[in-house]
Amino acid sequence: MRKFDLSPIDIVDDITKADFEKNYLKTRKPLIIRNMAKNWPAYGKWDLDYMKSAVGDKTVPLYDSAKADPSKPINASAAEMKFEDYIELIRNTPTDLRIFLFDPIKHAPKLLEDYRAPKELMGGFLDSYPNMFFGGKGSVTFLHYDIDLAHIFHTHFNGRKHVILFENKWKERLYQIPYATYALEDYDVEDPDFDQFPALKGVKGVEAFLEHGDTLFMPTGYWHWMKYLDGSFSISLRAWDTSWGVKARSLYNLTLQRKFDDFMKGNFRETYMSWKEKLAINRANKALANGKPY
Repeated sequence: MRKFDLSPIDIVDDITKADFEKNYLKTRKPLIIRNMAKNWPAYGKWDLDYMKSAVGDKTVPLYDSAKADPSKPINASAAEMKFEDYIELIRNTPTDLRIFLFDPIKHAPKLLEDYRAPKELMGGFLDSYPNMFFGGKGSVTFLHYDIDLAHIFHTHFNGRKHVILFENKWKERLYQIPYATYALEDYDVEDPDFDQFPALKGVKGVEAFLEHGDTLFMPTGYWHWMKYLDGSFSISLRAWDTSWGVKARSLYNLTLQRKFDDFMKGNFRETYMSWKEKLAINRANKALANGKPY
């Protein structure tokens, strides 16, 4: 099996605000904090049974690992299911079906009492109702970075998750799709084909395996790929970067870029997507030839 050049993500049990700011926030370096969630009620409560009882029979959109259909919006779901039925599915069966863009906390506000934003480490936290993500064993979150460019504290529950991250400076070498925040979906992040996608060779990243209660700090703009090794779930707490440049780029991504991309997909579909994929390949080859990033 071929692999990217990956280093382990730093791991600490606990960390002071001063050390976190100096070594990880200001340098925008990923970190795993083992004990942060151990202070939450969620640490001892959140498992599949608890989430099933809290959310119940709400119908949820499900997403699979199929390549995006150019005739549909980027976040078009593949199927729908009752949340309680989905929990039983991922408890017992390997599946590539995932939940995102559905917030269980809105349907079960008592979950708000079970976690704490790490304000002792930094400020700027955004969400009244943070994002949660669920996946069956073997399901994969495609390689992308978050469009709003927030810092993310991603805490995992009820199993294991494999995580691979890349700095944003590698975006062209990762075959970033133009006017989007995700990569070409034709290569396997776990086993990249360097002959077909030569720009990937030499790309450096970091990786880790999250277990129940582990919190991953992902700095703004980090590309991430995730694979559920067990039926499990995570919560992401998001915070603004202090840079006005990052905030301006976030606003551009969420408004002008997204609206332009939606317009082009809606009107030109396969032609537009084919052009974008070819441009991603050309940009990757040019970056490789020029030795980027420097």
